[in-house]
Amino acid sequence: MNYNAVIIGGSAGSFQVVTKILNSLPKTFPMPVLLCLHRLKHVRSGFVEALSLKSNIPIEEPFDKDKLIPGKAFLAPANYHMYIELANRIALSTEDSVNHSRPSIDLSFITASNAYRNKLIGIILSGANKDGAFGLKKVHDNGGVTIVQDPEECEVRTMTQSALHLTKVDYVYSTDLIIKFLLKLT
Repeated sequence: MNYNAVIIGGSAGSFQVVTKILNSLPKTFPMPVLLCLHRLKHVRSGFVEALSLKSNIPIEEPFDKDKLIPGKAFLAPANYHMYIELANRIALSTEDSVNHSRPSIDLSFITASNAYRNKLIGIILSGANKDGAFGLKKVHDNGGVTIVQDPEECEVRTMTQSALHLTKVDYVYSTDLIIKFLLKLT
C-alpha cells in the first residue's frame, strides 16, 4: 500500500518521541509529515529550531495555503489550528479552541483523513488530554492506518488511552516500532 502523508499528534511527553522519529527519517522520506503538537500559545519561536537540531528532514511552520511537500515536516504554528485541504495545501485558523487546544489535534487529523482517506498514517503520542482520539477514529473510519504509542511507554498516558478507548487501532507500538514502521515506507 502506498501512503501520501503521515500525521502525528502529541502533547505532554511527546517532544522527545517526535525528535527521535524525525532523527530517524531519511532525507528522502517519500511523503510530508504533519505535526500537530500542543505547545504554549504565547511562545512563537524556538520550537521549530529545537526539533530541527536533530531532524534529518526540514521542518517548518507553514503559512496559510502553503503546499505540502514530500520529505518535509510541517508543524502546526502556536495558537493556530492546522487544516489539511484536498489540494495538498494547509489552511490555518484562529477559530475557538477544541478540547482546550489550539492547535487541535482532532481538527488536523479529521481534515487530513478527509483529504487523504486510506492513504494516511495517523499516529497519536503521549499527552495529557483526549485531543486526537476522535481524529484518530476518523483516520480509521476513512481506511487510513492508525498507530498509538504504547501507553506503558508514555510519559502521560491520557491521550493514547483515550484513542484506544474510542477506536480500534491498527498498531500499539513503542517509539522504536513506530520508527521501524515508518522506515519500511522508504
